[in-house]
Amino acid sequence: MTRFRPCIDLHAGQVKQIVGGTLDSTSSTLQTNYVSQHPAAYYARLYSDNALEGAHVIMLGPGNDEPAKQALQAWPGHLQVGGGINDKNAKEWLDAGASKVIITSYLFPEGRFSQPRLDAVLQALGGDKSKLVIDLSCRRRGTDSWYVAMNKWQTITDMEVNQASIKALEPYCSEFLIHAADNEGLQRGIDEKLVEQLAQWCSIPVTYAGGGRHLEDLELVKRLSGGKVDLTIGSALDCFGGSGVRFGECVEWNNTRQSS
Repeated sequence: MTRFRPCIDLHAGQVKQIVGGTLDSTSSTLQTNYVSQHPAAYYARLYSDNALEGAHVIMLGPGNDEPAKQALQAWPGHLQVGGGINDKNAKEWLDAGASKVIITSYLFPEGRFSQPRLDAVLQALGGDKSKLVIDLSCRRRGTDSWYVAMNKWQTITDMEVNQASIKALEPYCSEFLIHAADNEGLQRGIDEKLVEQLAQWCSIPVTYAGGGRHLEDLELVKRLSGGKVDLTIGSALDCFGGSGVRFGECVEWNNTRQSS
């Protein structure tokens, strides 16, 4: 059943909500929807208090390791962490309290998918794919095709997100995280076609993020995916300065579905 999944996006050590497509290495064109006065650990405790499992902590660039670790320590064993994860540090993040590590850019040296790198990450985790989430955040190319975007969603890789690539990767991970980078932070609605396709392609859990703006989007994703795809809502949430969705409504959505 479709669930609301929360997030903690970290940029320069602060919790922020950012327009995904503007996040480049220089930050000269960075568009920020919200900068929180609260540290990452505050949100970790908020999610813990409301039993919101499956939250992801994403480190967007340098200067975020310590805030991320503080969040993990606030609710050890329950938060996923991503951003700069590779075969050398994956186990360290699990030891720091992450439930799972999320990996994207390391799998695509010079924008090309590397099976040896995926194998190396899995080996670093002791071969335990239950601890690995593959992030296939993507951008549209053409009408109904999507390609994985890496390096803060700025570099388009050689991997199309489709049934073949999903099936090839599923044996190596326990779930997928997929931001629609063209919609991220814009609150202009979800990529409905992508949600539909993910439900058809994926046989393991998958979380979609990008464009969620109303509580009704949870119902929409549920309908489009047959309940197979979870939804992350960020910028529209009142706890991130938004006005479209109240955090408490999302908690109630999950609680109602879990008890029914």
